[in-house]
Amino acid sequence: MVNGLEFEKPVLDLKKKIAELREFTKDSDIDLTEEIDKLEARLEKLEKDVYENMLPWDRVQVARHAERPTTVDYIERLFTDFMELHGDRVFGDDTAIVGGIAKYKGLPVTVIGHQRGRDTKENIRRNFGMPHPEGYRKALRLMKQAEKFNRPIICFIDTKGAYPGKAAEERGQSEAIARNLFEMAGLTVPIICIVTGEGGSGGALALGVGDRIFMLENSTYSVITPEGAASILWKDASLAKQAAEAMRITAPDLLELGVVDEIIPEVKGGAHKNIEEQALHIDIVLTKTLKELLTIPTDQLIVNRYQKFKNIGKYSETKDYENIHN
Repeated sequence: MVNGLEFEKPVLDLKKKIAELREFTKDSDIDLTEEIDKLEARLEKLEKDVYENMLPWDRVQVARHAERPTTVDYIERLFTDFMELHGDRVFGDDTAIVGGIAKYKGLPVTVIGHQRGRDTKENIRRNFGMPHPEGYRKALRLMKQAEKFNRPIICFIDTKGAYPGKAAEERGQSEAIARNLFEMAGLTVPIICIVTGEGGSGGALALGVGDRIFMLENSTYSVITPEGAASILWKDASLAKQAAEAMRITAPDLLELGVVDEIIPEVKGGAHKNIEEQALHIDIVLTKTLKELLTIPTDQLIVNRYQKFKNIGKYSETKDYENIHN
């Protein structure tokens, strides 16, 4: 669909019909107010049915929407005095990751996030939001700087994954991601991570070790894309819809599994429908969380972070398994 996603089609069709009736009423002597009111009541119910009963694949489509707000969009609306910093001091600058110093309601913070483009030209410049190793090393450099000057770190996660190209592998893609995981686990300042779109594989995890992890209502967080999982499991990427359901990659699933701490509600239809309102939802969570984390002593902060990730995932041993080993 040009103006929306497939699951939204009934809503968009009804909105179009209401707009046509309004235009007709304005240009003629026929009063269709009663019919319009009935359709608007029907629209309200339809929107509730559609947006409150979204399937996992529907949420994947919303998370990938071309107009979904990016890290830069949120920086502009949530922070002041942002100064972008560039380069990893080893190889170069990676525009797939944006980072720098800013103020959040007067508090100095470091902001880092994946950044994709709005159009083809910008997507090419930003490598479609898929960072090279220098992007992750830049992020780590800014995190260590934040630790030195005692600034909280706020990470926005939105990437299909780390760039899998030959040049990235030659420059140590896996090592760069692993180093970020290791270093973030021990940073002495509060870290808040927010999955705003797609949280894909190690490319997302490299900015995802935090004291609090949040997900926007229609974002996803997974070890692989549904298409990739379907290709591996069933040798058929067209079964991505079924894979999305089986993988449990949506915010409600991950909250239930204990992977994330809280879901940030989205505006009706997705964050791209009203960026200003969506930023306000994030603002509420940031204010509350920073206030809480800044009161925790440094030693306890690190212990709590360790325990948080240690407790993700559970296992159990069946009696049959125990009998085999006895």
